[in-house]
Amino acid sequence: MGASPFRNVDARAAATAEAPRRVALPTLHTAASACVLALVLALTACTAGSRTGSNTSGPGPGRGSALDVGFIAEPASLDFTKNDGAAIPQALLVNVYEGLVKLDGDGEIVPLLAKAWEVSPDRRTYTFTLREGVRFSNGDDFTAEDAVFSINRVRTDWTVSLKSGMDVVERADAVSPTTLRVALKRPSNSWLFAMTTRIGAMFSTDGVSDLATIPVGTGPYVMSRWTRGDALVLEARKGYWGRQPDLDAVTLRYFKDPTAMNNAMRTGGIDVVSTVQTPESLAEFADTSKYRVIEGTSNGEVVLSFNHGKAPLTDRRVRRALCLAIDRQAILDTAWAGHGTLIGSMVPPTDPWYEDLSRTYPHDPARAKRLLADAGVGSLRLRLRIPNLPYAVAAAQVVKSQLADVGVTASIDVLEFPARWLDDVFTKADYDMSIIAHVEPRDLASWGNPDYYWRYDNPRVRALLAEADAGTPAEQVALLRRAARILADDAAADWLFLLPNLMVTTPEVKGLPTNVVSESFDLTSVSVRPT
Repeated sequence: MGASPFRNVDARAAATAEAPRRVALPTLHTAASACVLALVLALTACTAGSRTGSNTSGPGPGRGSALDVGFIAEPASLDFTKNDGAAIPQALLVNVYEGLVKLDGDGEIVPLLAKAWEVSPDRRTYTFTLREGVRFSNGDDFTAEDAVFSINRVRTDWTVSLKSGMDVVERADAVSPTTLRVALKRPSNSWLFAMTTRIGAMFSTDGVSDLATIPVGTGPYVMSRWTRGDALVLEARKGYWGRQPDLDAVTLRYFKDPTAMNNAMRTGGIDVVSTVQTPESLAEFADTSKYRVIEGTSNGEVVLSFNHGKAPLTDRRVRRALCLAIDRQAILDTAWAGHGTLIGSMVPPTDPWYEDLSRTYPHDPARAKRLLADAGVGSLRLRLRIPNLPYAVAAAQVVKSQLADVGVTASIDVLEFPARWLDDVFTKADYDMSIIAHVEPRDLASWGNPDYYWRYDNPRVRALLAEADAGTPAEQVALLRRAARILADDAAADWLFLLPNLMVTTPEVKGLPTNVVSESFDLTSVSVRPT
């Protein structure tokens, strides 16, 4: 969960010495375990060509160029096995840590460290053929033993909420140095997809002693420097097993606010705004000779969450009234200048089981008042505890005003993100309502976890999620649609809108993603070339 630089990903060309082969498998879509990730929208700007020129003095083995990318929220540490939040995998996944598989630009599962795999007829056993000649950045060879170690470690050592995605694994065995066999307890549509997320990252058995500060992976980049509160520098790695990155070095620069990033872009301090935080600022980058605006979609659902563990939010009439009081289009227009999509569920249009449920609760203040009266709630006061992220703050102001129109007083409490919000809201569930962007892919399954921060406990939804994961792909689609409809009808939350993927770059920067499809800000295909 977390918001921080939110990963927004990919146009991923497979960085391999041999062309990756798409494996003929049933499409394995997922309801992977979810963790909230507050999306940090990063805004930056840069004078054309400011820092994208030749950098032959750089230490990396790449093709002579460097790149500076602006973000808002930085990682609290570099260990995504212990720390929830999207900032860490956004920076390190695919770039420093690689998995057996990853998502391509269309959201399909493709080979990475595994060059091929087979699935048994009962869909419970996966046999992976691993690439040869792969080494970790500490010099260790990557073998099936490391894959077994990495899979087992998720279940024994990880503490983040996403670790539940590995619960379905019965055992993992190294058949040979290049053959890995994974047996599942039952068929699972979500497991292979979950392996494209951080829980699928491969670790060296000798490289986990200090994950918070020294990441050791098989990826094309290594972390060379991290100055807290300022920047994290990735350098192209000598001896990488796949195609060498085009860039010698990438500096991820962290800013306190959008204005500072805007200034950095205009004055040449950065080359890329990873995610625009204030859409109205796009006007500053209208000069196409200096800037290029990339606009696509994401899987980041901005959720007005309700704490189901606290009365009167335990009453569905109250939750429905709150949903009816909200004009989501007005929020979208205010928070994102109309950019983004109204969805009405925890399912973005890029998922196979998407249905447009945005009209489930149309804006109807009169009906909202009647429901509140029926519930016996005359003067309702609720704490709206939000992260100090621009989109959340902007949306909260509109929500507060609209709720006041139906007699509900919402007191806004802005919490520092990630530390305070993660501790008070996500961990302790000390809130009535919150607003945050859930950016992890396929996160509908979070509604099957009663301990998740919204404390939602619906046996029927849990059963549908379990049936969907074990069923055929066609059954999965039908069952997850049913689950999403139940959640919408139950007013389990109010899904305000789906975040757009908005970036600003200089014209020389090529290979950035149009759409956000995974946890990583994938730099493996990014280059700087004259226009």
